[in-house]
Amino acid sequence: MTDNNPVKLLFVINPGSGNNTTDWPSLIQNYFTGRQALIHLLQLDDSCSPHLIQDSLKAFNPDRVFAVGGDGTVKLVANCLLKTSIPLGIIPAGSANGMAKELGIPSDINEALEIAVEGVTKTIHLVKINDELCIHLADIGFNAFVIKKFETGTGRGMWGYIKAAWKVLWQQPKMQVEIRVDGKFIKRRAAMVVVANATKYGSGALINPEGKLDDEVFEVIVVKKISLAEIYKMMVTHLSYDPAKTEVYQTQSLQIKSRIKAHFQVDGEYLGKVNTINAVILPAALEVVLPRSAVPSTLS
Repeated sequence: MTDNNPVKLLFVINPGSGNNTTDWPSLIQNYFTGRQALIHLLQLDDSCSPHLIQDSLKAFNPDRVFAVGGDGTVKLVANCLLKTSIPLGIIPAGSANGMAKELGIPSDINEALEIAVEGVTKTIHLVKINDELCIHLADIGFNAFVIKKFETGTGRGMWGYIKAAWKVLWQQPKMQVEIRVDGKFIKRRAAMVVVANATKYGSGALINPEGKLDDEVFEVIVVKKISLAEIYKMMVTHLSYDPAKTEVYQTQSLQIKSRIKAHFQVDGEYLGKVNTINAVILPAALEVVLPRSAVPSTLS
């Protein structure tokens, strides 16, 4: 953009994300003072209504929109941008910030804000799961149950997640699942099944080493057994999975049926128990803003 036609940036701020003591409006305004950009700040209320975002899009007509929050906020804003050509950027302000990490967005506030103007854009796919948009990762079974325990527990951060996982490890029975992936039909006993748009959880665990955000498929990871060896691979070595414990399938569509209802989460939000999951890829669904100097390996 030229000085006579500065870039227009809309920042959608979720005050309830992460450390809610941060004064995001002041930080953003101070950063752009004296810079050639027009900014508009939308601070969400407790309802996080998408109508507030849609009204701001119509009134301000931004060139780029930035979600200031965690994965839930990113998902909320992405839903509002699906049928537009407006790129979505992220200012990480949540507790895990999984999608920001996936896209190589730095956690440093000033560095993240610099990308607002200087970043490049790429088009990625998303996944629709049971009418829920998935920008990052969804699963049934073990991890979804951990998220439920974490949300209702007293611990926070990584230590709180570890405590919740330890409790679930001894409580969660294996599921009997029937899985259809692009015409293939398989039956498995599984600890959890992951529907992966992205490659890793906010914790850094690499659950989907084959994933690309801009190809024509998403991945389905069937974790037949939770083991310390496989967890170590996900967290540290990133070596190949043991096929006796973990299988990976690539597909454009998916159906999962579980004999009994299983815990279900999408992008870190626990959504109760289900016994059926239907998923389909949304190709080239969203433009995202990335650092100019470091396009992540999950993009072609």
